[in-house]
Amino acid sequence: MPTMHIERLLHSQGFGSRKESRALIRAGHVSVAGVPCDDPFIDFEPGSTDGSPGLEFTVGSQTWHFRAQAYVMLHKPTGYECSQKPTFHPSVFTLMPPQFLPRGVQCIGRLDQDTTGLLLLSDNGKFIHQWSSGKKNTPKVYEVTLKHPVSAELIPALLTGVQMHDEPAPVAATACVQTGSHTLQLTICEGKYHQVKRMIGAAGNRVEALHRSRIGGLELDPGLAPGQWRWLEADDLVRLADFA
Repeated sequence: MPTMHIERLLHSQGFGSRKESRALIRAGHVSVAGVPCDDPFIDFEPGSTDGSPGLEFTVGSQTWHFRAQAYVMLHKPTGYECSQKPTFHPSVFTLMPPQFLPRGVQCIGRLDQDTTGLLLLSDNGKFIHQWSSGKKNTPKVYEVTLKHPVSAELIPALLTGVQMHDEPAPVAATACVQTGSHTLQLTICEGKYHQVKRMIGAAGNRVEALHRSRIGGLELDPGLAPGQWRWLEADDLVRLADFA
């Protein structure tokens, strides 16, 4: 990647407009690799052409690495909406750095406010479309807690296909395994509205709790507590696509 003025570099990472970035630099709030920088027009090599970490810089007390694209994993807790303009509950973006919104980071698909687990976010439009499109048939794995015990008929019905309201044909799970008296691990490849809840309801039971544990070949990082996030690195992106 070509060199960039430091004020343009800050702007690209969501630290404000070009004018706001220049003001931060001139006010002495910025250092690069530990060295104070007060000239907004000094050139630096960002050192990243994809989502890998590049040049290290500090704005105020916040240390940041340049990333040409943002690829993020969030352990979504209950009670948050996957929207930049939430209606009834706080936005998941309140759990992450404020720099994400100005640089255009978006949720890839959505989880209901009462659904927890793996949520991916990015500012790469092509990546967002690729992983939110139902045409890719990406498997998504959910841990489902039911109101009523798992019956002998429930899993065969989900695997064969259930008729949901407003759907022209029955919808089937890709895989379904009982994990407890009231729990299932359910895999689907579509992304229909409230699909898991509607499928379980059509099969004669009800979802009490829902947690997404995997997308494609990428599992939720067990080290992330609810509400925590981390960058996706190159090996994560490889695992995400490895589900054939």
